[in-house]
Amino acid sequence: MAYQLEPLGLSQSSSTHIDASLLRLLEVDRPRWRRLWNYYANPLIPRAFGPHDSRSGKPYLQAQEWGLPSRITGGYLHSLNPIKRKEVVIENDIGWRINTMVEYLFGRELNIESAATDPARQQLLTAVLRQVLANHGGMLFFQQVALLGFVYGFVDVLVKLDISRLAEVVSQTVDTPPPPRDTGGDAGGGGVGEGISGDATTSPPPSFDPPNSSGTARHGSPPAEVPLPVNVEKIASLIRLEIVDPSRAMPILSEVDWRSVQAYAQVWEEPNAASPQPRQGFLSQWLRGTLSKIAPASDATVIEIISSTAWQRYRNGALIAQGVNSLGEIPLVHIQNSTLPFSYAGSSEVEPMIPLQDELNTRMSDRANRITLQSFKMYLGKGIDGFLDMPISPGRMWATDNEQADVVEFGGDDNCPSETAHIEDIREALDKVSSVTAIAAGSIKGKIGNLTSAAALRITLMALLSKIERKQIIYGMGIQRMCSLILAWLNACGALPNTPPERAVNLYWGDPLPSDEMDSLQEAQAKLNIGVAKEVVLKELGY
Repeated sequence: MAYQLEPLGLSQSSSTHIDASLLRLLEVDRPRWRRLWNYYANPLIPRAFGPHDSRSGKPYLQAQEWGLPSRITGGYLHSLNPIKRKEVVIENDIGWRINTMVEYLFGRELNIESAATDPARQQLLTAVLRQVLANHGGMLFFQQVALLGFVYGFVDVLVKLDISRLAEVVSQTVDTPPPPRDTGGDAGGGGVGEGISGDATTSPPPSFDPPNSSGTARHGSPPAEVPLPVNVEKIASLIRLEIVDPSRAMPILSEVDWRSVQAYAQVWEEPNAASPQPRQGFLSQWLRGTLSKIAPASDATVIEIISSTAWQRYRNGALIAQGVNSLGEIPLVHIQNSTLPFSYAGSSEVEPMIPLQDELNTRMSDRANRITLQSFKMYLGKGIDGFLDMPISPGRMWATDNEQADVVEFGGDDNCPSETAHIEDIREALDKVSSVTAIAAGSIKGKIGNLTSAAALRITLMALLSKIERKQIIYGMGIQRMCSLILAWLNACGALPNTPPERAVNLYWGDPLPSDEMDSLQEAQAKLNIGVAKEVVLKELGY
């Protein structure tokens, strides 16, 4: 494609790099991301019974059947040697482990507070940040971020500005001081880029520099105190947090530093109404394939590229819209789930469990097939006349003059200790890989010992709690970056002037384990006795 990369601040040599990244996304990364999600969600696909199904077949397929051998799922060893589909049993151990980690990370309310030194400014900025997050679901938004990060190994969030209501909101806050001009380039002035802030248009929107009450452009430094805006909800409604589907994400990294993101692109397909659709139904598979080769593509590939200076949108290689990024930086929040050097994506929590999940599903299916065949006792009658006409029941007797007559019993579910031990070993291996045990999800079997205190429970869940503490640091840095971009956008558009030091936030995480109220209060009192500030103690308690 012929990209016009000068407005983006990229050299034309990056065009080849963009094409290579696009090919890798479509051919390598996107199938991989879909496979990881399918192993987590394990969706069902309806199916009809085939001629090679056993009597135990089910009218649906499951995504995790992808890892089962053909001796279970059915198929063909050779063109004339069909294999019947056996009993397929799948216990999705991946799904509940991932959900448990999400609940432990964002199961309690996360307290976000501005780190501004002035109390009035701290109250204002905290209220705006909390309102922005509440508009996007609050804890539900954080749980979605964590879920995508755990499944795919990374999650990207774009912080955008809705310019459709910008003039209305800014006009209601004209009495607020002018926005400060950052010297570090944290947020630029001038126009608000449409590609970052609104819907697509054929031409970029005009630059927007909101006037103050005297009618002149806003310039200068803010005073020491800023009055509270009339409506915090309207200011917060300007910000839009967009979680990027990993199958659409295409970061353009520096060729010399893999940690530097020169630009960020999204790739998706839009329906092409002008393209004829092949008729379905009576046409054969060969004819449909022939029409698909002759007819134009039914979907158009759209690429939206955002850099620190501008944005562009291409449709099938043609530039259809562009604009200026007035923020002065890429409004991207990138969270790497686990450290993975020299890679943009981190380590997925799902990927290392896939081989173990396949082995578990295979053994469960083998056992189900064996139980199906042997769950009822069967009898072989030899040398007995009318054996089929005399059902087996208590008190039933047979008589015959044949000395070779016999009744042979076979079938029944025999005990297989090695099979049971193997399945338990697989589940223990899943516990080690994921750090999530059954007790963490509330599944308790039999006696678990003398867990009479919270300390004993913490020791039992030590591996999971240690992982959650590491996740709190990683995802906490992403949340702090998100809050900084929110305030940077509000400063750039003039809706809420603020300075770079005021964009820092403090996070207060709740205890993931259920705790006794009196124990928490006694611990808080002990902290007060040794000199911990009362405000800090109250925040830890959630007040």
